[in-house]
Amino acid sequence: MKKAVLVIDVQQALFDAVKPPYEAQAVISNINQVTAWARVNNIPIIYIQHERPDTPLAYQSVGWNLANGLEHQSTDFYIRKSSPDSFLRTDLKVLLEQYGIEHLIICGYATEFCIDTTVRKAASLGYSIELVADAHTTHDKSHASAQLIREHHNAILPQMLSFDVSIKALPASELVASSL
Repeated sequence: MKKAVLVIDVQQALFDAVKPPYEAQAVISNINQVTAWARVNNIPIIYIQHERPDTPLAYQSVGWNLANGLEHQSTDFYIRKSSPDSFLRTDLKVLLEQYGIEHLIICGYATEFCIDTTVRKAASLGYSIELVADAHTTHDKSHASAQLIREHHNAILPQMLSFDVSIKALPASELVASSL
């Protein structure tokens, strides 16, 4: 089964902020572990960057750039998006089809928005998924801490059996060790 890694919204405006997301540096480190493993195994890596005009995430602004410390290469793929759904109004599905991808390894930012939406959409399109449990994050909200939001999504997304595809949540170290 051909795989690809999706790194969603790990951008300077979000990670280099005065108050960075929960475990920001650990998340970047875990993403780098997954992408290093992917490169060794010739698994495509797709960086998805959110953009919104007249905000710190405006296209090609400093804040729109990938976060400091996130390792990426010119041979990786880059997709621009403007909604929580990485598939909506983007070339992501076409790119995945072009490379025969059937399985997605997902990590990044905004657990309850872009990660959740993209996982659900990918599953509805028939992709099996490994959510890197310690490589996605968000900011604290008034109703729940970022830690609780991440734990909640790691618990509920794999329970969504009606998509008829496998959705697993596992830490970066386990993903890399189990996929050799």
